[in-house]
Amino acid sequence: MNFFTDYNNLALIALAVVSGALLAWPTLSRGAGGKVLNATAATQLINRRGAIVVDIRDAAEYARGHLPQARSAPLAELGAKAGTLSKDKAVPVIVVCQTGQRASKAQAALKQAGYSEVYALEGGVASWQQAGLPLVK
Repeated sequence: MNFFTDYNNLALIALAVVSGALLAWPTLSRGAGGKVLNATAATQLINRRGAIVVDIRDAAEYARGHLPQARSAPLAELGAKAGTLSKDKAVPVIVVCQTGQRASKAQAALKQAGYSEVYALEGGVASWQQAGLPLVK
């Protein structure tokens, strides 16, 4: 029991708990039901089921390079554009940003707009490029 009464040990325990929480934060912050796909799975979903790719980056980022057939709908305008992305809301939608950090907000907005299958591209455009997949400029 002396272990827990020593302030140095308590500080180390607190440090371990805080660092563990920080490591788990990205996973926990995605929210419940936030589906994520890697580049390979996204390509399969696009080819097999005709998934719609929605790029939520701003116009300048989109112009520098985007996934083939991606539709530009900046995150700030997504709520207004959500209804025009597809007539069939059962079609899968893949949300893409630069690194995957903003995608969860877009997923929530599209779910609220009635889309039943919304995914985020894990790692965003950066992971797409790392996988050696093409970008359109």
